[in-house]
Amino acid sequence: MHLIILWMLAMISFAESKSPNVVLIMADDLGYYDLSCYGHPSIKTPVIDRLAKEGVRLTSFYAGSTICTPSRMALLTGSYPSRLGWSKGVIGYIMKKGQGMSRGALTMAEIFKEQGYRTGIFGKWHLGDESQFLPHEQGFEESFYINKSNNQTKKLWRKDKLVQDPFDNRHLTEQFTNEAVSFIKTHKDNPFFLYVPYSAPHFPVQAHPDWKGKSEYGSYGDVVEEMDSRIGEILNTLRLEEIEKDTIVVFLSDNGPEPLTKESKAKPFRGKKWSALEGGNRVPCIVRFPGKIPQGSETDELIAAIDLLPTLSHACGINFRGAHGRQDLIDGMNLWKFLIGDGNGTKPRKDFLYWHGSNGFQAIRMGKWKLFLNRQHAGMKGKGPALFNLEEDITESMDLSKMFPDKIQLMSEIAKKRLSSIKANSIPLGNSSADK
Repeated sequence: MHLIILWMLAMISFAESKSPNVVLIMADDLGYYDLSCYGHPSIKTPVIDRLAKEGVRLTSFYAGSTICTPSRMALLTGSYPSRLGWSKGVIGYIMKKGQGMSRGALTMAEIFKEQGYRTGIFGKWHLGDESQFLPHEQGFEESFYINKSNNQTKKLWRKDKLVQDPFDNRHLTEQFTNEAVSFIKTHKDNPFFLYVPYSAPHFPVQAHPDWKGKSEYGSYGDVVEEMDSRIGEILNTLRLEEIEKDTIVVFLSDNGPEPLTKESKAKPFRGKKWSALEGGNRVPCIVRFPGKIPQGSETDELIAAIDLLPTLSHACGINFRGAHGRQDLIDGMNLWKFLIGDGNGTKPRKDFLYWHGSNGFQAIRMGKWKLFLNRQHAGMKGKGPALFNLEEDITESMDLSKMFPDKIQLMSEIAKKRLSSIKANSIPLGNSSADK
């Protein structure tokens, strides 16, 4: 009896000390306004709405870039994409053939794998389509993915094996979800890092047969509402496997809405994908961790995708700066104490750099202020900078540069300092032709 009691106490202690799981879910080209919990009147997203009620909803959250490839680089590495050699474009468009994220970059998957986590990706990769740039070369033990956007490829892969050609775009969200659910069931007794970067609602917007015509907002609404329901399957699996309270769930979008997809909105902002205006970079983000993050909380503080790597690592008890790889490249901040409502914790970041999809750095935000060094990048005529107060002018339409020259000088100096740091400490993109 004595041994049984000791064994039970040991199991309780193990359960309490078990590192939390992480489920990182990302939509593709989902606009800030495209969820009901962010204001859309017609698209119904009850699952994501409930996730927001059970966690914290971020309203000044910024993707790592305004387009797919650099945004994913930033998310997985905590680095500004230019620090990893990116300058413009995405894999398969503008970027040169044979380029990809360098294996010298330290990814979130590598950090968690180093600490004994099981790692998996089920969705869209878009960080390189050559053999040395694939997910299993960047820390993911299990993978089921398309290597570019769903308008650029028809091939579906598992590790480096082709499993479907062509895939049916209408079924990708379902397939990725099924793989994620299976991964959770398989690894429920071990800590895991699960990355689900859906290809939806990126164009072509094609509804699943079971969801076609179900929404009140056409095919786009059908696709978003299916994704919401599929996320519900993932969350329900966590609950049924009794690991919901042990799992941090993050939902975000990779950038603003695609300009060609007219139904997708970035209201109340100006600009869409590719643009350094708010609509291209500010995206929905929700974080839930039962018992840690206050339910139904909301913050308008400046937080970015590059902050997720250090923040999630800290939450899981991982010293990422002690991990192997180029941790000195990381620009993100650990904001975990802030997210859990610890008033003594680190405050959110003070500044953030904006990158246009094909023209590199364009703007900097400091607190409520946003400065475009070239006003034409903000869609304004003439020469010189453009300065906006985002608290009072969220549409970036009232230029205050002539009223606050000192603010412009300060922000310009900070931007120059940040860019100089990036230039002095960066690595080149991976290049398959150079490696041969």
